[in-house]
Amino acid sequence: MPLGSASAAHLKRGTSGYRRATLALFCAGFATFAILYCVQPLLPLLAAHFRVSAASSSLALSLTTLSLALCLLVSGALAESWGRKPVMVSALATASLLGLACVWADSWHTLLVLRALLGLALSGLPALAMAYVGEEFEPESLPAAMGLYIGGTALGGLLGRLLSGLLSDIGGWQLALGGIAGLGLLSLGLFAWLLPRSRHFSAQPLSLRGLLGNFARHLGNPVLRNLFMQGFLLMGGFVALFNYIGFRLAGEPFGLSSTVIGLLFVVYLAGIFSAGWAGRLVPRFGARAVLQGGVALMLCGVALCSAPWLIAIVAGLALFTLGFFAAHAVASGQVGKHAAGAKAQASALYLCAYYLGSSVIGYVAGYVWEHSGWLPLMAVLAALFVLAGWRARAL
Repeated sequence: MPLGSASAAHLKRGTSGYRRATLALFCAGFATFAILYCVQPLLPLLAAHFRVSAASSSLALSLTTLSLALCLLVSGALAESWGRKPVMVSALATASLLGLACVWADSWHTLLVLRALLGLALSGLPALAMAYVGEEFEPESLPAAMGLYIGGTALGGLLGRLLSGLLSDIGGWQLALGGIAGLGLLSLGLFAWLLPRSRHFSAQPLSLRGLLGNFARHLGNPVLRNLFMQGFLLMGGFVALFNYIGFRLAGEPFGLSSTVIGLLFVVYLAGIFSAGWAGRLVPRFGARAVLQGGVALMLCGVALCSAPWLIAIVAGLALFTLGFFAAHAVASGQVGKHAAGAKAQASALYLCAYYLGSSVIGYVAGYVWEHSGWLPLMAVLAALFVLAGWRARAL
């Protein structure tokens, strides 16, 4: 396997290589999040079709993110030996095919198994994409490149939810899942064609001792530990809100359809903007200030979502999304900056915490919603974000 060359030029903003790489990573982020989160607006339909509770229906997402989180640690280690692009292409291809297989699930448990396997397959992509950005882009271009990748994840989250809501009203949840998987295959072709090969990757021998040593070194770094906590809290609260907003708006007094609820995810456009915008603000104001600003916007969004008026809830979702993607873009970019070697494993630890937050908080929040209601759920989320903002002081 070829080793990276220290003398090879890094990708610089304004060059054709930079444009190809950022577009490829945009496609990868889009496909990953579209396939991952397309079930979110379908949770009320899945609960009714398979006759399960709201909290149980969230397992269609929580099990996917849980398997993704746990397997990230293994895929990040394998990629240090196998390379970046081959693993990412294989991961996206397998995930798209498993997404198609979900269409023929004839029982709740079958669907959950397929979604868990889908998370396992996707684990080979996010950490490697972040590591690729950290290795291949020049330092001055890295925040903008990471912002574009995060923007792709925002667009994937938007269209995955928006199209699945629309397709489900046309042909049920099966058509919704099949259509999103088809988009994943299209994105796969563009990604494989556009992404330049790694020029700064150096293969490491696969060793359990080396793997555990890298994890111990990253976990021993207090800045990285803080960033891992940020990912857990912010992503957990983000997924919890979007998991149960569909149940809130489908019930009284709103009574919205799946298509209209899916249209509310247009607020993800704010995330596409804020991810790149936050990356450009970091050199000017510093990572801590931009991260805390993003958390403050999330808190404002939660406050508005607590109101009983639809217009306030829509505005709250927009502010909440704007703040989340700004904070996530900053935190994920700082992981690569502060990791001393084995960047894929550092990114894998961050994303492991990120998706564990999605699984654990996203599932537990269902019990708060079912047994206490909407306002107590908003209070729990606000407490999580206050903690995140307070911990950000240590950056």
